[in-house]
Amino acid sequence: MNKSVKVLTISSEIPKRIQSALKNAEESKQFLNQFLDQESHLFSSINSHLLTAEPWMEDLGAMINQIEETERHLAYLKWISQIEELSDNIQQYLMTNNVPEAASTLVSMAELDIRLQESSCTHLLGFMRATVKFWHKILKDKLTSDFEEILTQLHWPFITPTQAQTVGLSRPANAPEIYGNLETLFCQLLKLQTSDELITEPKQLPEKYSLPASSSVILPIQIMLTPLQKRFRYHFRGNRQTNVISKPEWYLAQVLMWIGNHTEFLDEKIQPILDKVGSSVNARLEFSRGLVMLVLEKLAADIPCLLYDDNLFCHLVDEVLLFERELHSVHSYPGTFANCMHILSEETCFQRWLTVERKFALQKMDSMLSSEAAWISQYKDITDVDEMKVPDCAETFMTLILVITDRYKNLPTVSRKLQFLELQKDLIDDFRIRLTQVMKEETRASLGFRYCAILNAVNYISTALADWADNVFFLQLQQAALEVFAENNTLSKLQLGQLASMESSVFDDMINLLERLKHDMLTRQVDHVFREVKDVAKLYRKERWLSLPSQSEQAVMSLSSSACPFLLTLRDRLLQLEQQLCFSLFKIFWQMLVEKLDMYIYQEIILANHFNEGGAAQLQFDMTRNLFPLFSHYCKRPENYFKHVKEACIVLNLNIGSALLLQNVLQSDSGQPSATAALNEIGIYKLAQQDVEILLNLRTTWPNTGK
Repeated sequence: MNKSVKVLTISSEIPKRIQSALKNAEESKQFLNQFLDQESHLFSSINSHLLTAEPWMEDLGAMINQIEETERHLAYLKWISQIEELSDNIQQYLMTNNVPEAASTLVSMAELDIRLQESSCTHLLGFMRATVKFWHKILKDKLTSDFEEILTQLHWPFITPTQAQTVGLSRPANAPEIYGNLETLFCQLLKLQTSDELITEPKQLPEKYSLPASSSVILPIQIMLTPLQKRFRYHFRGNRQTNVISKPEWYLAQVLMWIGNHTEFLDEKIQPILDKVGSSVNARLEFSRGLVMLVLEKLAADIPCLLYDDNLFCHLVDEVLLFERELHSVHSYPGTFANCMHILSEETCFQRWLTVERKFALQKMDSMLSSEAAWISQYKDITDVDEMKVPDCAETFMTLILVITDRYKNLPTVSRKLQFLELQKDLIDDFRIRLTQVMKEETRASLGFRYCAILNAVNYISTALADWADNVFFLQLQQAALEVFAENNTLSKLQLGQLASMESSVFDDMINLLERLKHDMLTRQVDHVFREVKDVAKLYRKERWLSLPSQSEQAVMSLSSSACPFLLTLRDRLLQLEQQLCFSLFKIFWQMLVEKLDMYIYQEIILANHFNEGGAAQLQFDMTRNLFPLFSHYCKRPENYFKHVKEACIVLNLNIGSALLLQNVLQSDSGQPSATAALNEIGIYKLAQQDVEILLNLRTTWPNTGK
């Protein structure tokens, strides 16, 4: 009953909700229609207003354009007026001989010119520049004339060192007046710098030389340089006897002398003036920069003429590098300024330089290897100096490589330095191949003097390269190479990671090849000595170890007669190689030899025989009192290098009780820690338990109840 009432109630409510929703929709539709009517009315009103206002807008736009044009004309006239006013002021100042104010006004005019640079008013710009140029020339000519007169009174320029000293020492009566005028004129010329840079096109070398961007030399220094520039061009251009293409040292030395002659005057008389006006310019460096530009122009002109004459070109490069070294070290010329290395870095010239450098390096390598003293150490008689026992050819070669580094380390770009680094690596590899060829000729005499000298050479070069790898210069090149490799994807991620983390160096490939050669040569020497020792140890191998008298039956223990030949051979070879190999190589040699001897004696003599008590005692005496001491000069405890032999002697010489006890422990606790502890207790650490059991079985002296 209740369920039917609920159904009736719900069914009666649904039509009411639908009617309400329809009513709301009708009302919304009416509102929307009203809004559309209003929008249509408003749109027509706006259009009507725009049509009415359009003529007014056109008139107003025309008036605004006229006003803007008038304003432009007015601004144009103001600029002209301003220029003419400054021009008139300069004229007035010059008429009253007030040069300082005229110069200051010209500075203002030049600054106006700079502000106008972005303007499209070409005529105004032309008028502005012409006016600046006009007054600049008048002021510059006047000030230059007065400045040159003062310089003449000071006997400028100082052509000889004596003349420079005379000017420094002499104090004429009117000196204060002269130096006062010098300062005044210098400051006034400085004011013309801005206008001078505007109207003077700087003389530049072609872009192919990639000179660093720099401002013009300041005007007063330019004037001071003029007489020297004239002298330089007179002597080192044209058909003068002093202009000899094969003598670059003449003009390079001349420039260095001029810089040196004027340094004191510039530091003491000119620099204080610049400091006083707050200029950051260094007078000496500015003067040097002007003279160096003469050298760069001269080099750029001369190099194409001698590019394909190897001797002349090489001489020029040598002289330029000497000039650069003195310029930077003596005269503190900054590496960031334009210098001769920029000229040598030009592509054609640089490739020629690389070619010539390679050619002459290879010639020197031929010469040093064919020299009679090639394999002799020049320090052979000086023990303290001759630790490495470096043959003359290897030392000369590494000096050559070092000199090449000095020659290219001041190149302006990293890419050029990396090209030279590749040349060095090629030369090192070439020298390694030559050493290998000579070594192969000496293979039959692997203990001979020349073979040992080659080995010392290989070791020295490898050691030197490893040292160079930690040099700041090569570390910087490594970082640069890393960036190049990363860009070109020429290395694996692992190799890049090793380079970046400094785990490897730029010389690693070379060092690895040299180390491999060193190891091969040492191995050949060790094998040679080992064969000799084996050959003379045959009698010792066949010694009757199981029937020798016991220690108690002998008054004094003595070396086995059969051991004498092999110990003498060993001693002689050790002494020979100690004298011929450097310390580090000899150390590797004897340790490699000991390793082979240890295994040979253990396997071929001890394990191949049986020992009674006397035989075991004799073996121990031969080893501990005769063989081991041969190496005591090279290390404190030589027995530690003969671990197999030493421990075998211990086992063979155990008293019977200890031997029985040990045998029982090994048999009952095989592989257990207790067995290892028992071995350690008697000094056995190297031999395995099975080896010890074999050695115990080689003993012939056991009680009847034993084995």
